[in-house]
Amino acid sequence: MNLTTPDTTLPGTPKTRTPRASKPDATPAIAPGVASVTQLTAKLAEYLSPTELKKVKEAYRFSDEMHLGQVRKSGEPYISHPIAVAEICADWKLDAQAIMAALLHDVMEDQDVKKDELIERFGAQVATLVDGLSKLEKIEFQSLIEAQAENFRKMLLAMASDVRVILIKLADRLHNMRTLEHMTDAKKRRIASETMEVYVPIAHRLGLNNIYRELQDLAFSHLYPVRYRTLAKAVKAARGNRREVVKKILESVKGTLANAGLEAEVYGREKTLYGIYKKMRSKRLSFSQVLDVYGFRVVVDNFANCYVALGTLHGLYKPMPGKFKDYIAIRKLNGYQSLHTTLIGPYGTPVEFQIRTQEMHRTAESGVAAHWLYKNGDSNLSDLQQRTHAWLQSLLDIQQQTGDSAEFLEHVKVDLFPDSVYVFTPKSKIIALPRGATALDFAYTIHTGIGDHTVAVKINHEAATLRTELRNGDIIEIVTDPNSRPSPTWLAFVRTGKARSAIRHHLRTINLNESVELGQELLAQALTALNIRPDLPAPTIEKLLNESSANTMDELYADIGIGKRMAALVARHIFGLIDDELVSVPSTQHASPGELDPVTIYGAEGVAVQLAPCCLPIPGDQVIGQLRRDQGLIVHTHDCVAAKRTRAKEPDRWIPVQWGQEVNRRFDCRIRLLINNEKGILARVAAEIGESDANISYVGMDEDDEHVMTQLRFTIQVKDRVHLAHLIRNLRGVAGVTRVERERN
Repeated sequence: MNLTTPDTTLPGTPKTRTPRASKPDATPAIAPGVASVTQLTAKLAEYLSPTELKKVKEAYRFSDEMHLGQVRKSGEPYISHPIAVAEICADWKLDAQAIMAALLHDVMEDQDVKKDELIERFGAQVATLVDGLSKLEKIEFQSLIEAQAENFRKMLLAMASDVRVILIKLADRLHNMRTLEHMTDAKKRRIASETMEVYVPIAHRLGLNNIYRELQDLAFSHLYPVRYRTLAKAVKAARGNRREVVKKILESVKGTLANAGLEAEVYGREKTLYGIYKKMRSKRLSFSQVLDVYGFRVVVDNFANCYVALGTLHGLYKPMPGKFKDYIAIRKLNGYQSLHTTLIGPYGTPVEFQIRTQEMHRTAESGVAAHWLYKNGDSNLSDLQQRTHAWLQSLLDIQQQTGDSAEFLEHVKVDLFPDSVYVFTPKSKIIALPRGATALDFAYTIHTGIGDHTVAVKINHEAATLRTELRNGDIIEIVTDPNSRPSPTWLAFVRTGKARSAIRHHLRTINLNESVELGQELLAQALTALNIRPDLPAPTIEKLLNESSANTMDELYADIGIGKRMAALVARHIFGLIDDELVSVPSTQHASPGELDPVTIYGAEGVAVQLAPCCLPIPGDQVIGQLRRDQGLIVHTHDCVAAKRTRAKEPDRWIPVQWGQEVNRRFDCRIRLLINNEKGILARVAAEIGESDANISYVGMDEDDEHVMTQLRFTIQVKDRVHLAHLIRNLRGVAGVTRVERERN
């Protein structure tokens, strides 16, 4: 994904500065007219004071001067783009500072105007907004991806302190997407892909549904132009065929609501092309099979009449079972409220209805921009603004716990996932989480400290595992222990960015020494395999740190120890930096990666080394290790099915490991027994396990239909394979036990 803005203008000759290059511009199927300052002034005059309007005109004149001589690839003067962005912001009735920032949003990036100059001319707030919208082009990054991630991180953090930043940025992106046609096909796809991946979910998260839908369709038209045109043609043909059906439904609904004494606006709406396309893809339907291309919206005067209208419509047409959703009682994460129901209309056609009030309708269309007020305290904010503020604040929390920009971007993109699940605390407070979130995600959503110390969870008053996926309506109760700490295995199932960043932050800081030691050992082995002495001289270390973006060797070792960097790749990088005298033998005699000395493990290394829960290796087993990002070294048995499957996909992440000679602890192991279902059998088995010097940490039982044979499952703690073999032999001698075996995977 590319988060840079491409060059789309031709050079010009301004009065004072030479413009460098301008930003991407885009074009829709129907190109809009060129924006004019007259239209913008007319819109602003409706709600800004004369003093504010004067300041906006000053910003316009300055921007016009800076962009003088610059033109877009379409041939329009470049100033038309900032004016168009400001017009979109004016439609939301954003304040004068935001409009000024919209007009000036490219002067720092394109014309090298300094922030201090903007502060002097237009004030600190306007300058800060423009700075948040400008890219970090002066900084050199290790890679394009890193630069993109850092640009996006900067924008989101600026948004966290002032949401106007992202509103202006979305207006900027919308106009660029509307005018994308003059770009090359490759740039169209790249910009459209970035829009779909980043800006569409942000618009949805902020409740800006009009922009969300338009950006989706515009991105779809440039990513899949043939599919877009084909589908547009099919929808146009279907309009004529379905016009009578739509007219009949409208007349029936309006008449029925009027007879019920309800004042309501009723109108049909056509689903977006991307929405139709997505439904065809997800449900594997042809266009002719997508019956609900049209939906209807009913807007009533007050909250109570939403439910009255719902009952009236259910009396007119039969509702489809399972197709009713109440987003009024439990609103969506972005503040959206409506009643959704699907009815069987004339000719058996399913018809979707959305029922809402005027206030809900404004929020549904414009989201956080629908209630544009800047207050001094959270108590004065609308509910939607408070929700948005809480999400933006979570971005700052993630930033504080995140090591680099790419990781920050990864976490935020996870939280932009549009679908949500709604659960309750024991005190009936509603918590919204991404679809697929687990009980542990819930704990971290409440507070990072609660998540870090979580040991157990109850869902609907029954014990459940931390990895249990939550469902709508679940009541969650978290059990904590002040001595508990996060486990690297948690990263395998948490869903939210906040949980992932908090766990990774803990693993990086609390368990740093263990990770450093493991990373040092792994790098030494990788260097030895290349016949390079591990004791690197100071000049080589300095070069390595400069090129790896690590501050110290301990930081580099820790990254290797938690799997964030590959020891073999770092070793090869060092090989390109070293002098010949550091190589102990000619390079033609270098060992292959398969000849690395095994890493010795003792099972007590802490979180830097984890025993895989799928196969539960114990001393004496043949083992192999997997370096997993931010989880360190995961040890599997050599015949583990899960390990074989993963090893085939990522062979470079696997290294040889071996057990140490002196292991002074016990290890979990699973065994399965087939027994006759008779009185006292469980007591005899448990007693034999105890007499064999093994501990029981879990027991489960499965009966057959006739209740003749029973299968017992134990998780026991043993010293090694010899101890396990002795235990299995003893269990086979217990009366009533017909089979005993170790359970794997």
